[in-house]
Amino acid sequence: MGFKETKTVDQVLSEAIKYIKHVPRIIEVTISEALNKYIAEDVMARFDVPGFNRSAVDGYAVRSIDTFGASPTNPITLRVVGFMAVGDDPGKYSLNPGEAIEISTGAPLPVNADAVVMYEDTRRSGDYIEVLRPVPPMGNVSRRGEDVRANEVMYRRGMKILPWDLGVLASMGIYRIKVFSPRVAIISTGNELVEVTDVSSNGPPPGKVINSSRFVIEGLLKSLGCEPNYLGIVGDNEDEIAKTVSNALKDYDAVITTGGVSVGKVDYTIRAVSRLNPEYLNHGLSIRPGRPNSIAVVNGKPVFMLSGFPVAAATGFDVLVRPILLHMMGAIDDPKPVIKGVLTRRVSTPVNTKSFVRVRAYLGRDGRVYVEPLALTGSGILSTLVRGNGILVVPENREGFDEGDEVEVTLIRPLFMEGS
Repeated sequence: MGFKETKTVDQVLSEAIKYIKHVPRIIEVTISEALNKYIAEDVMARFDVPGFNRSAVDGYAVRSIDTFGASPTNPITLRVVGFMAVGDDPGKYSLNPGEAIEISTGAPLPVNADAVVMYEDTRRSGDYIEVLRPVPPMGNVSRRGEDVRANEVMYRRGMKILPWDLGVLASMGIYRIKVFSPRVAIISTGNELVEVTDVSSNGPPPGKVINSSRFVIEGLLKSLGCEPNYLGIVGDNEDEIAKTVSNALKDYDAVITTGGVSVGKVDYTIRAVSRLNPEYLNHGLSIRPGRPNSIAVVNGKPVFMLSGFPVAAATGFDVLVRPILLHMMGAIDDPKPVIKGVLTRRVSTPVNTKSFVRVRAYLGRDGRVYVEPLALTGSGILSTLVRGNGILVVPENREGFDEGDEVEVTLIRPLFMEGS
């Protein structure tokens, strides 16, 4: 198999998407369960929010016409005939000419009232107030439907549900909502792998490696609102890998494998998946780390074949898995925090390869942001994503950056301080 030349990420994405026909699982959940899920259908408001005109200030509900001409030197006197609190029925009172009703912020306007005079613009004496300034119609009033209009489409299919959306949905009277919940199978391959639960305090046996990539992939899938399902470790056996992937495609919306995608005698996964008669198959990407990351489309479903090395697998997920799964849900990615800083030493990368360099970005004592490269090689050095806090992307048309260059870094953790 192998690859002598690789395609860019953009090329592969545009090609693979043409063959992906499967729509991932849609479930109905309560809004308490909907956080970070992607909405599966447009959501329309059932009624106006607020459902009535309400006071935007503490003061007195009035007929605006009764206040016209008021001034500190020529106040207008109104009789206070009651009090409206939050939660009162709007029909509790009906204003007559020359009357006012004391009202709290958020309380509904009584019948015939069309404005609210703030406390500061009045003087009170017993059951009467002097209005010192006029108020226009609907002055200091939050109008019915000001927040949400009945039949307004508030949420579009593919939108991600954030914490404040839960409150908006509840205010619209919506408790259950349909969301995408893609079920994604994770299959780890490799004779060298052992589970962390099977390792003693002395570490794994000689020549064995703890299967850490599985947990990275699980976490990344959960961040997309997906349901990861780990199917275990499959050895370096082409028949077993093909069988496991084939069975997974029957029950899951997508399959992710790790390992077995390198060039040569160890590309078991590529050979196994190619036996499933994929509509599309691409082996390798022009990225670093993660050149072996690959994708196939089988019966309209994606099979992502990621590197067995955790950093390379994480990179493959970010550039390949994430955009494909979002496309399947009709969603777009979250914006990522980007910061500019000064590179502390030269970064050299291969030409015609998009490179993802782990860096440590920190605020210097001089107030400038500095960017320190942590690792230019090492697809499995996962700790650099802990010691560092950002990713510097070097595009395909560059061979790197020079020391002192100002570069853009995508932060994955908060900015460090110099010396920390």
